[in-house]
Amino acid sequence: MRLLVLLLWMGVTQAAEVSSPQHMTELRYVDQDAGDPPYLTRILVTPDFMRMDDGKDGGDFVVLDRQRHKLINVMRGNKLAMVFTPGALPPKPAGWKPKLVTHLAAKGTQRFSLTMNGMTCNEGVAAKGAAPDAARAMAELKSILAATQYRVWRDSPREMQHDCDLVNQVWDSGATLQLGLPLEERDFRGKTRQFESESNPLLKPELFRVPNDIPLTDAPS
Repeated sequence: MRLLVLLLWMGVTQAAEVSSPQHMTELRYVDQDAGDPPYLTRILVTPDFMRMDDGKDGGDFVVLDRQRHKLINVMRGNKLAMVFTPGALPPKPAGWKPKLVTHLAAKGTQRFSLTMNGMTCNEGVAAKGAAPDAARAMAELKSILAATQYRVWRDSPREMQHDCDLVNQVWDSGATLQLGLPLEERDFRGKTRQFESESNPLLKPELFRVPNDIPLTDAPS
């Protein structure tokens, strides 16, 4: 189950300014869905915002307003900016006990495995000291989307529903990010993520704004 396109941004004002230290954190990952070619994911992080895109400043993007706890998925071609906010989740089922196991790996990293009922839902390598605020922002994004991801799971055909989707995207979505920045990941559907680089370029506040000609639309609640 993919994460409904990309999803991020501020959500209230289309011209909010990023607060000013002069640099932002830029992370680049190579992502790949099972059976598809790899693609670049760029993640830009400031204390107030996080943006995800394909590396192009002028393309579609997702932006997280970390202070207002809102996400916007900006699709320029469709002139659409969908706003997502946190929602209520149902209680976890009785006996819901995913297991997170870690082992020391290279210096400063640990290998992890998140399992449910004997199935490996997510596994990889995390670095506790690498870009800790970026790891927090990733967890914030997942938390905001958890209720939406639950509704997607609930409304999917029974044969497409899997407990690991609920582990990875709903009730335990931030579990592995508490271990640190992901350097490698592989989920139960075969999607992979490989860390490529980290840098600290000059801040570009315009990258964290929804274009003025794109109206904001609330996503279904």
